[in-house]
This record gives sequence, C-alpha cells and structure tokens, in this order.
Amino acid sequence: MGSHRGDSNAEVLIIGSGVVGLSLAWELAGRGRSVAVIDSGEIGRGASWAGAGILPPTPNTGAIDPYEQMRAMSHELHREWAERLRRDTGIDTGYHRCGGLYLATTAGEVATLAANRLWWDEHGIEYEAWTMEDLVQREPNLGDFASQHLKSAWFLPDECQLRNPRHLKALAMACSQLGVKFHSHCPFETVLQEQGRVTGVTANGRNFTAQQVCICTGAWARGTLERLGFDNGIMPVRGQMLLYASPQPLLQHVVNEGHRYLVPRDDGMLLAGSVEEEVGYVVETTEVAVTQIRSWAEAVLPQLRQCSLKNSWAGLRPGSYDGFPYIGGVPGIENLYVAAGHFRSGLHLSCATAVLLADMLEGKKSQIDIHPFRVGR
Repeated sequence: MGSHRGDSNAEVLIIGSGVVGLSLAWELAGRGRSVAVIDSGEIGRGASWAGAGILPPTPNTGAIDPYEQMRAMSHELHREWAERLRRDTGIDTGYHRCGGLYLATTAGEVATLAANRLWWDEHGIEYEAWTMEDLVQREPNLGDFASQHLKSAWFLPDECQLRNPRHLKALAMACSQLGVKFHSHCPFETVLQEQGRVTGVTANGRNFTAQQVCICTGAWARGTLERLGFDNGIMPVRGQMLLYASPQPLLQHVVNEGHRYLVPRDDGMLLAGSVEEEVGYVVETTEVAVTQIRSWAEAVLPQLRQCSLKNSWAGLRPGSYDGFPYIGGVPGIENLYVAAGHFRSGLHLSCATAVLLADMLEGKKSQIDIHPFRVGR
C-alpha cells in the first residue's frame, strides 16, 4: 500500500495506521472526506495487531463518567462495525459474543471480584456466579485446575471478542474502497506550521499537505507531542503473547485471571497473555515473560501442554499517567489533533474514538464530554 513520490494532498492526514488511525480514516471517508494515512511501517500493524481482541462488558445504565460512556458507545458500535465490514469487504473479523469467565485463585482476587459485583449492579452489567459444578459442566477442560486452585468464578455473558489482524485488514480494505490513500514505510518527521496553523507534515523526505492532521501513533505519540512542546503522560507498556494451535477449541469462553487471559478462537487457535513491562520502546519477546505466560496458561489449561506453540510476539500499549486516552485538539495549533494513549483498550475504544474525533473535526457537538481527555490536562 505504498504510493508515488511528490507532494500529497488530502483534507485530513492521519499519522499512524493502527486501529485508532484506520477507524478514524474509515469514519471520515464514510462522511465524504478525502483522507490520507501515513505510517512508518506496514499498514495495520503495531500494538493493535498484537492484541488479543477482548471486548469486556460495558455499562448498560448509569454511566456518568465520560470514559465509561465512551466504552459503552464503542461496545455497541463494534457489533455494527463488524457487520458493515463483513458486508463491505467480505472479511469476517471474528467478532462474536462469547462471554467471559473471571476466575479467582487468591483471597485478593476473590475480594476484587466481589467488589466488582457492586459496580456491575450499578451499571446494569449481567453476571452469574458459577459453582464448581457449573464450571466443570460448561468448561470441562478447566476441571483439574478448578478443583485444585479455584476460590470463585463469575461469568459475564456480554464479553465479546474479535480477531485483531482480520479487523485491521478489513478496516484497511474498507478504507481503500472509499478512496483513502495509504503511504506505508513513510516515517513521520515534523509538523508544518504557519501562524499557529498546521499545513501538513514532512515524512520520509516528502511534504504532505492537509487541512487537518491527526496524530494516532499510540505509544509513539509521546515524542511527537513533546517536540511540539507538550509534556504528556503517554508511556510504552510492553505486552507479550503466545499463540497455541489445537485441533479443536479447548474453551468456549474467554478466561480471565487478574491481567492474564486465555482467548479461544473458533478454529482451535488460542491466545495466552499477558504481561505489563515498562522497558521503553523495546518491542521484542523475552524468555522470562514467555516462560511466565506459558507456565500460567498450561497450569490453567493442562491440555495446552500437548498443543503446538505456533508463535509469540510483543507489542507496546500506549499507557497514560491517569488511565485516560488523549483525544482532541492540540492547544495553540489550529487543526492539529491527537488520539492516543488508550493503554489496554485501544481496540475496544477505537470505534467511539473515531466517531467522537470525526465529529470534532467537522465542528459538530460531541455526543460525550471529551474534555477529560484533552491534551495538556
């Protein structure tokens, strides 16, 4: 998805082709805007590609907090987008409502999940307490682990999943069909400004002119904002993941224990993750983390010991100091915008982020108060 050399013009230029950048491009192109996307690497790779695709349940009622409102909005949009992407591109993104199982094996985890019940009740999130019998009946392969270690189990039916690489491929194809221009292997260099107004960017030695520019580069947005004079709390947090292959699915539901998870795919593939490491911009797996994830996954699901380990990889989640993403205009520079810092929830929040930022670019009133997500907060 490269392009010819020379100046490139678009109404909106998006820097970064992760799930946030591609979602914004698709949303804007669907509204009739001309859009170009540049990326220093392949289109649709990075942290978005590396994720597990878990879409946890969101509030159905009583969400006052803008972050929770955004999660709820995005959760609903994912269902619609999966259908639209399948219709427009023929790609099945693997979206389905599989349900999520939350296990506690320590007193601390028991207390955390018990406290979560209050929050689930308050926000209308459906849940069930599972007995050992329920668990063994619904997920027989967890029986050995449960009998030895389990202290409590909760099932949340509205947990969904999708397959990140397929979702990104579908978004890229849908964008292309709407005329979005992609420029891959095109490292961003500087923002071009005139009198406090952005006119475009330079990337890979070329000028790209645009009426509006959006920075959607995940963990790498930190440096871009710093060079523009904005201290920000974006920081890279490395995650690592394993992919197992089984002749048939070993689980029906996503299994969560603390920050660790098992995500079964319909074709017998199974993802196991993850860790949280602050190691700067180092995107590589480590023997220590792979061993750690593998020993946990194979303790929970002993059948994995007989399965082949197909692959392992790392990605950098864009953390932020307060857990909120940065979404909105860059102060003092007219028509320069940012959407980054979504931490573990980039995929989940991508649909709502795209709609809210597209509204802002078009001068429309926002459906959600995005002031808490502002740059320079």
